[in-house]
Amino acid sequence: MVMEESETPRSPEAEVGLQVEDLWDIQEQQLTPTEKLNACFESIPVSAFPPAPSSQVIEINSDTTLADAVKLLARHKLLSAPVVDVNAPEDASWIDRYLGIVEFAGIVVWILHQSERMEGSNTAFDLATDDAEDATASAVAAAANGMSSPRFKSMHPDSPTATCGKFFETLTSSDFYKNTKVGDISGSFRWAPFLALQKANSFLTMLLLLSKYRMKSVPVVDLGEATVDNVITQSAVIHMLKECAGLHWFESWGSKKLFELGLPLMKPRQIIKVNEDEPVLQAFKLMRQKGVGGVPVVENGGSKAIGNISIRDIQFLLIAPQIYREYRSITAKNFLTTVRSYLKEEHEKESPLLGGMVTCRRGDSLKEVIMKLDSMKIHRIYVVDGGGNLEGVITLRDIISKLVHEPRGYFGDFFDGVLPLPANSRV
Repeated sequence: MVMEESETPRSPEAEVGLQVEDLWDIQEQQLTPTEKLNACFESIPVSAFPPAPSSQVIEINSDTTLADAVKLLARHKLLSAPVVDVNAPEDASWIDRYLGIVEFAGIVVWILHQSERMEGSNTAFDLATDDAEDATASAVAAAANGMSSPRFKSMHPDSPTATCGKFFETLTSSDFYKNTKVGDISGSFRWAPFLALQKANSFLTMLLLLSKYRMKSVPVVDLGEATVDNVITQSAVIHMLKECAGLHWFESWGSKKLFELGLPLMKPRQIIKVNEDEPVLQAFKLMRQKGVGGVPVVENGGSKAIGNISIRDIQFLLIAPQIYREYRSITAKNFLTTVRSYLKEEHEKESPLLGGMVTCRRGDSLKEVIMKLDSMKIHRIYVVDGGGNLEGVITLRDIISKLVHEPRGYFGDFFDGVLPLPANSRV
């Protein structure tokens, strides 16, 4: 018996897809498929996007320590969270209530500056004995300066950061790390300004912020309450697309091969990677230097990847000392090995790090890639040739960028009120 459509259970994401389907069918015939999608998404308000799980809509107070912020983000499996100014008056508007967004990326930058200071010292980690207030001020100043010239060249084998275990053990046990507040670094360590959508803004606006404007997540504010009502992430958009499989508009777009869409965007020689025997800290330095969220770990002297390290993986060096205590130098390879053992012990079966490398081929369809990314809960997939050699990488942002384009003058004065943007802003 064929089930009636009304009996077929539909996810909230699929309901959004049906709205697009209805709008798709009434678009003017002369429009290109991309123009049709733009028009459809411009007609749907972000209030229609399903709410994120309550565990993912968290706020971090500005007086929270970095140590506690790392634990919060790791526990909720988040890359970032809005920072609430604890000194803001109760009747503050949302733009005055939130200082910005704290990200794993920002915390990584802070840590890298401490490692550079350690490399410059001849003895043990001198920051551990610094006056906390002076040390915090210098860290923020160093970060602000480092943003404009993020070069990290000192990776001599005998440098303190090559012996990463000692560095992280000293850092995480220091009062400096335990006492530095999120509010102390929120202005210096952001890859994007704090931009929030109102419920009446369109899907098109949201998709452009997540793709062209490189935001990892977009908060949606309730103007009446001056609070964040929803948080829309790149992952949530990819999940929505996966739930739209079978709908005409999705199939006409998703059935295209990667190479037909110009994916991957980069050439093999442009891939940012780290060799398996390099210190794992170098992987995080490369992410900061190049502004990427993850790098593949490749076999020495080759281009075959054995694993992936993402920006959020620094959490393991901060909350799980057993990761590095057995090693004089934490190489990228033994970092991957030890983290996998740690995750198995913790019964974290869903962690992407347990699954090894997730790859695809240039001839795969976009739909196939979306299904993989969503099922594995990962942010990037590597393109390989027949021999398993790296040919490129495709991120969630790359896929969303192929869904819509920005019309000329589209944002108008949207960014007014958040300008001037921080010097390190990517918008």
